[in-house]
Amino acid sequence: MAKRTVTRAELSEAVFQEVGLSRDESGKLVASVFDQISNSLSAGSTVKMSSFGSFTIREKARRMGRNPKTGEEVPILPRRVVVFRASHVLKDRINRGGSVFLVDRE
Repeated sequence: MAKRTVTRAELSEAVFQEVGLSRDESGKLVASVFDQISNSLSAGSTVKMSSFGSFTIREKARRMGRNPKTGEEVPILPRRVVVFRASHVLKDRINRGGSVFLVDRE
């Protein structure tokens, strides 16, 4: 199975094809959704999407790491990371090998 990356432009095109908005409006809609998700996560909120999954923020503590090239110990500063947890619906669709789109496309 070849790995493939879905781009923002492809998502906009899918909205254009499925919903019937203009290409410009579709692009703005996709950008708006990503902005809302980003802003909510930055504020510390959890983002839940029914039948898809949820995005949360996890606080990672300071720890010691190691430079693999030199073996030198390096401190890794505390940081916040985004964690995605897939819904059971999405997991089932992936494991069945079918389309992962909520709306089947030809």
